[in-house]
Amino acid sequence: MNPALLRAILLAVGLAAAGWLLRLIGVAPGTELADRYLSGGGLAAEALFLAAGSIATAIGVPRQAMAFVGGYAFGAALGSALALVAQVLGAAAAFWWARIVARDWAERRLSGRFGPRLRPLRDAMAENPFGATLALRLLPIGNNLALNLLAGMAGIAALPFLAGSALGFVPQTVVFALLGKGIRVDGAWQMVLAVGLFVVAALIGWALLRRHRTGRAMGDQG
Repeated sequence: MNPALLRAILLAVGLAAAGWLLRLIGVAPGTELADRYLSGGGLAAEALFLAAGSIATAIGVPRQAMAFVGGYAFGAALGSALALVAQVLGAAAAFWWARIVARDWAERRLSGRFGPRLRPLRDAMAENPFGATLALRLLPIGNNLALNLLAGMAGIAALPFLAGSALGFVPQTVVFALLGKGIRVDGAWQMVLAVGLFVVAALIGWALLRRHRTGRAMGDQG
């Protein structure tokens, strides 16, 4: 079995275990802040979440964490929608920052020991920005911030990159929003559904990735 696919499966198992554990102990990271600043909902709470979530994802906070907090604070549907907008805004901010403000800095950070892996990714994204980005976002491995910086510094077209990111963000955003909702209401079915969606998204992402040079490069190096 390819090591990258094996990591995706292990992540799914870990997700199931984490959901069960959080439900068992009744606490989860970020829920205290959500209770303090986002309780009651409303436009002010939604705007605060969007602003904080956009900044957080732009600087490298895991986007899944924002989806989890969104689901906990606003429910699975609205929390997923708000988290998705925040993730796309954060990706766009990092993308344009790397392209306009700090291209030299991003190039230094993304070279080094990760250079041999990142060059094939850059080439595949340049060849098919939407398809390669969608595949990479669906697969639950990799670094969200690094991909944003790589796309920005490499001159990838912004619209297909952000469109592929938005569509690829959807499955994991819904998964972690369901987990957040499940923690709040002690909903076991939300957690089971979340894990199932996570596995399906990972398999779709892997299948798409294998059709691109990106997947072959990752497989050769795995």
